[in-house]
Amino acid sequence: MLSNKLLSTTFAGALSAALILPAPVFAEAESKQRIPMEEVQRFSNAISQIKKYYVKSTDDKELFDNAIRGMLSGLDPHSTYLDEDAFSDLQTSTNGEFGGLGIEVTMEDGVVKVVTPLVDTPAFKSGVKAGDYIIKLGNKSVQGLELKDAVRIMRGKPGSSIELTILRKGETKPLVINVEREKIQIKSVKSKLLDKKFGYIRLTQFQALTNKDMLGAINQLKQESGGHLNGMILDLRNNPGGLLDSAIQISDAFINNDKVGDEEKIVYTEGRLPGTQFTALANPGDVLENAPIVVLINNGSASASEIVAGALKDNKRAIIIGTQSFGKGSVQTVLPLDNKRGIKLTTALYFTPSGTSIQAKGITPDIIVEEVSINKENEDGKFKGFSEAELQGHLLNKADVKDGKAAIKKASGDDEQKLIYDDYQLYAALTILKGLAVAHR
Repeated sequence: MLSNKLLSTTFAGALSAALILPAPVFAEAESKQRIPMEEVQRFSNAISQIKKYYVKSTDDKELFDNAIRGMLSGLDPHSTYLDEDAFSDLQTSTNGEFGGLGIEVTMEDGVVKVVTPLVDTPAFKSGVKAGDYIIKLGNKSVQGLELKDAVRIMRGKPGSSIELTILRKGETKPLVINVEREKIQIKSVKSKLLDKKFGYIRLTQFQALTNKDMLGAINQLKQESGGHLNGMILDLRNNPGGLLDSAIQISDAFINNDKVGDEEKIVYTEGRLPGTQFTALANPGDVLENAPIVVLINNGSASASEIVAGALKDNKRAIIIGTQSFGKGSVQTVLPLDNKRGIKLTTALYFTPSGTSIQAKGITPDIIVEEVSINKENEDGKFKGFSEAELQGHLLNKADVKDGKAAIKKASGDDEQKLIYDDYQLYAALTILKGLAVAHR
């Protein structure tokens, strides 16, 4: 079973948590595999030649570690060797707290690629963006470094800082960003009420308690809105993923399997072994009672985020808006080699209910809304237009007259208009959600 398997890559601060499975899980497959002795002999000869002729004396342990590391790095970007330090980091990361920058990273073409900066972390606040390529860490080039070594350099004591040299699409020269490390405490659920009747839930990561925390937040929003929400925005932007179980639970909360006709799928996985073939089905019930949902995604939405977006999209439960997601559709399992070391191995690919593989493709939004920055009124000196209320001598609205003077009333849409400047994608999502809510009545 794939319960709790990890669907994300690597944090610059700690390695992501994953399920650690006992070696006998794959015993059946091992019994059917025969290692060709000719290849073993060739491998042995290579080690012998290195030990005999290499310019410096070599350590057997280091040679074997490097051999395992090389085998895994040649498979895909997410399969990796976990030495003693990496295993220790794995345990640390399960606590949800670590020291670092707060970015999810992978290796691409010899440089560190940012999958996403985690929301409200030092990297996020410093302007690091999904898709950035980190080419230098301080004065050290990342060329030739392994991902774990780059991650180790980015970690450090809270309060210390590191200079990142970044290549970014659309920029003509490298950017240099100084980031101060902090203790990263990941709060996976954030919520607020928009325009008194619409819920907003932002999921920053999929952890073991994310579904419970999200349901609590939704209940709180319902109380604030008088017992019912007219709709909800689920914000998965810059969410790098997390646990498969959590993604399934989140999706299930909104998909009602009424047991009529075909059962509603959430996700299914396919791998070479029986234990990696798994289908998740929705259960009866919908926490929003079929109120409309808009899901926000961007290039920083990866893995478990794509499972949720794909499930809600394919089940026609939500409108997806934003930009193309990252496209990580593989599942990693941690398998121990001994008590101190292990490997993180890609064991399956996951598919949306319609049978679409997200691997290297991502989720395509129903409505494309780019991340744009809109200048506030009159900031650029351009004419912004005017309204009747700004004309000299205009007739007053009787409802606005109080004590002989026009009372300036705060428009109910003030907060919504503020979103145009603060977060245009969220503004677009709320506008679309309001239209869906009207149609839903």
